[in-house]
Amino acid sequence: MAEPKADIALIGLAVMGQNLILNMDSKGFVVCAYNRTVEKVDHFLANEAKGTKVIGAKSLEDMVQKLKKPRKVMLLVKAGSAVDEFVKKLLPLLEKGDIIIDGGNSQYTDTQRWCKELSSTGILYIGMGVSGGEDGARYGPSLMPGGHADAWPAVKPIFQAICAKVDDEPCCDWVGEDGAGHFVKMVHNGIEYGDMQIICEAYHFMKDILNLDQGYIAKVFEVWGKRVLDSFLVDITANILRFKDSDDEYLLPKIRDAAGQKGTGKWTVNSALEYGVPVTLIAEAVFARCLSALKDERSKANKILPSATVRFGGDKGEYIDYLEKALFASKVISYAQGFMLLREAAKGNNWHLNYGSIALMWRGGCIIRSSFLGKIKEAFTRNPSLENLLLDPYFTRNVSASQMSLRRVIAQAALSGVPMPTMSAALAFYDAYRSRILPANLLQAQRDYFGAHTYELLNNPGEFVHTNWTGHGGNVSASTYNK
Repeated sequence: MAEPKADIALIGLAVMGQNLILNMDSKGFVVCAYNRTVEKVDHFLANEAKGTKVIGAKSLEDMVQKLKKPRKVMLLVKAGSAVDEFVKKLLPLLEKGDIIIDGGNSQYTDTQRWCKELSSTGILYIGMGVSGGEDGARYGPSLMPGGHADAWPAVKPIFQAICAKVDDEPCCDWVGEDGAGHFVKMVHNGIEYGDMQIICEAYHFMKDILNLDQGYIAKVFEVWGKRVLDSFLVDITANILRFKDSDDEYLLPKIRDAAGQKGTGKWTVNSALEYGVPVTLIAEAVFARCLSALKDERSKANKILPSATVRFGGDKGEYIDYLEKALFASKVISYAQGFMLLREAAKGNNWHLNYGSIALMWRGGCIIRSSFLGKIKEAFTRNPSLENLLLDPYFTRNVSASQMSLRRVIAQAALSGVPMPTMSAALAFYDAYRSRILPANLLQAQRDYFGAHTYELLNNPGEFVHTNWTGHGGNVSASTYNK
């Protein structure tokens, strides 16, 4: 039998898998490539991987025999049943100390399950978020590994070599126990949903309220991308707006306005409901996609339901400035909600998350990458126990300076009949979060009135009481529910 020579194996030769293999090869690691359809391995070796040190495998048994110990096998296959199938097939071929890495968009609960199931075998399991798209995979992704901590020293040299770097710091570090890595990636994707939607709303405002030419809107995004809003998504938005089809007409207006989704945004919202965290902006971004999918129904409603009749009569340049500040404030609030969810999940799962490290990881190879994340890292470096980004001095100061612009933009959008669900959610969250008194006292009274669910008094918190509101309801109360 030939001496094993591969440092790591990667299963799954779609775009991300191929580019990660080429990335590892370029950093001096020998990678063994495998795919369920073996012909795809031969094609990859003869084409994209030609001239590299990449080797192929004809079977899982062949792949395992070519790996140095401890064997490291990375999966980049469809989340769910495909991951489960490969893990089950690998287990009889591996031994104590070997490592399985799931680099797909798996639900964090799947990673928790596998970590628990494998704990008695000695085979180590990592659930790792991978972000950055095709280019990121090839030239430097953001990597968010979590799971069995004993596996980290063996994979750290590989993953920190291939990941993105910010000021020479690797955008990859150990996130935490069991499903922490995939949870952090899930929240990253949820924030990405929010970022994309608030940008779309800014575009919608400029197009349908300010009636700006598409080329001019592209220039606005280009300028914004060089200031506080600098980010990958703002940059590509400017490029998309400028792009012309073969007929020399802009391509964007020809694209059907019905958005798709893979599910990670929905998972983020579901998790937020589970943990009781108000990620309202991300939720509205998910629902905006759902509503966009009702294309035929919307077209019918457009002919029946009246629109607003107020025409914009303000200064367009002034409102472009307002819009930039509104976009910034909404972005801060979206990230604030995302980190609130991370903190609550960390408590519930006993994860020891480093929020500054997470911000650094997201800043590098991610789709949401921007220098803005550097400010988040600084905030958590100043105060690792920071309750909310809005309470950090930098963000307090800048959101305070932007909140009136957000109000003006939303007010004008409402008068003009242009929907801005995520920016509206951002403002509603901001106003609710800064409110000393909310009408939840009435809500608690209503719950106690019809269901005897009890309430607390301001002067006696912690003690739940029931009132016989009608005089004939009795004094027996139901259980108290605080979630």
